[in-house]
Amino acid sequence: MDNLDYGIIGNCRSAALISKTGSLDWCCLPEFDSSSVFAKILDEKIGGSFEILVSDDYDIKQRYKKNTAVLITRFSDGENIFELHDFMPRYYKEDGGYYAPPEIARHVRHIQGRPKFSVKYNPKLEYASGITETYVKRNFIVSITRNEKFDTIFLYTSFNKNAVMEGREIELTQNGYFLVGYNEKILQPTSRKTYLDLERTKVYWLNWTNRTPNYRKYNKQITRSAITLKLLSYDKTGAVLAAATTSLPETIGEVRNWDYRFCWIRDASMVIKVMSGLGHKNVAKRYLQFIIDLIPDKDEKLQIMYGINREKRLTEETLDHLSGYKGSKPVRIGNAAYKQKQNDIYGILMDVIHAQLAKFSTDIENGEELWGITKGIVWIVSRHWEEPDKGIWEFRTEDRHFTFSKVLCWVALDRAVKVARILKK
Repeated sequence: MDNLDYGIIGNCRSAALISKTGSLDWCCLPEFDSSSVFAKILDEKIGGSFEILVSDDYDIKQRYKKNTAVLITRFSDGENIFELHDFMPRYYKEDGGYYAPPEIARHVRHIQGRPKFSVKYNPKLEYASGITETYVKRNFIVSITRNEKFDTIFLYTSFNKNAVMEGREIELTQNGYFLVGYNEKILQPTSRKTYLDLERTKVYWLNWTNRTPNYRKYNKQITRSAITLKLLSYDKTGAVLAAATTSLPETIGEVRNWDYRFCWIRDASMVIKVMSGLGHKNVAKRYLQFIIDLIPDKDEKLQIMYGINREKRLTEETLDHLSGYKGSKPVRIGNAAYKQKQNDIYGILMDVIHAQLAKFSTDIENGEELWGITKGIVWIVSRHWEEPDKGIWEFRTEDRHFTFSKVLCWVALDRAVKVARILKK
């Protein structure tokens, strides 16, 4: 683990990180902020992973399927070649809504020859706390916690389950699959069903990226960035996460390692402004509804951050049993910064509200609620802008006066005036 050279897959409910050699080293299920199933990224010895192992003769290359969130890892020794297509299913259902189960699918595609690989399947539930025991059953492999909190995870596969668990060499002669699921399946998965889910997921992402304009410069990078930002949106509430991970250090070996699996008003508002500019109006609409649902009272002060399911208490604790990324301790879950006062967030939020109303003023379903929030923000900012705060850097010391916070308070009032003009108030 020399650096953070990881690919991300997800389905707007959770996400997973996969190394350049195809090792699944981080995933929380069933949702982004759930406890981890694989956490090798935070402890190489005990964190848990799902690895595909080949001999040193194999060259390994990785790429995304163009304009999708499907990650392809290709293994080749010249004569024998296979690919690992990793994805989390997401596609439209016939009756409306999305099929986005808490699952990671690994479609193994046979390309040429008789390639050989082995598997290291080592899930460690509940942030690798306590003991996780794994058993081979008739239809699946199940992992169960043996501590105070009960949890399970299931692995379905077309390959010999005992060979998988024992790490024995597997010779590939046809396509196969692995499916890591949080829930036990009612209908037994098959290679065909996994392949169909792969194709449907590709179609979903191709349709989604088709709304992004084509740019003459940096189009590939812009599209990939848009997909990544979309992967960090939580479709149940409209929240946008700062990251899919916790406790990756700002500086290796130091202690500024925070849990970022939450929705910061500042960060999310900036993301929404970008996504809206790329033509993804629905992401912005869902986020604004998330904000509306957070503020039942017109004079309620905003927290700087919330849980993805609108939680307001994000109690912080440390996981002392994990060594941290490259030894960077502590590993934290939760984030005590939720209690901080940062006056700049009102300006950031008002900027995105103004941008949406300016662009879609005739097509904003929640305009009345946004006008109410705007008036509430004016009331709060006009009374508190002169007060010290923690600032954009979230110092865990005494409150201070920050120029950035003062300027953004002005931005809040300026954008509120512009919103009033748009709405003819």
